[in-house]
Amino acid sequence: MFIVQVHVRVKPERVEDFKQATLENARQSVREPGIARFDVVQQVDDPTRFVLVEVYRTLGDPGRHKETAHYQTWRDTVESMMAEPRKSTKYNNCFPDDAGWR
Repeated sequence: MFIVQVHVRVKPERVEDFKQATLENARQSVREPGIARFDVVQQVDDPTRFVLVEVYRTLGDPGRHKETAHYQTWRDTVESMMAEPRKSTKYNNCFPDDAGWR
């Protein structure tokens, strides 16, 4: 498994718009065969901060995800809603090991 955390800070007046667009993207994303999980989490003490936790089955799946129409629509829609550029951090899964995931 390959995990990407996308950290986003949204303009305060655009939080609900961002959330709606992002939840629609997540609903479509979990239908992709290469995505094992796609979480959208909002920070409790600062509702302008979100983390998207994207769990992919292989290293090639994030690239395929970025080619989808729903991702491209999300990317273009939310760009002006962000208070700063989004940042991503990539991880390899250590536990559980591959035995239970493939």
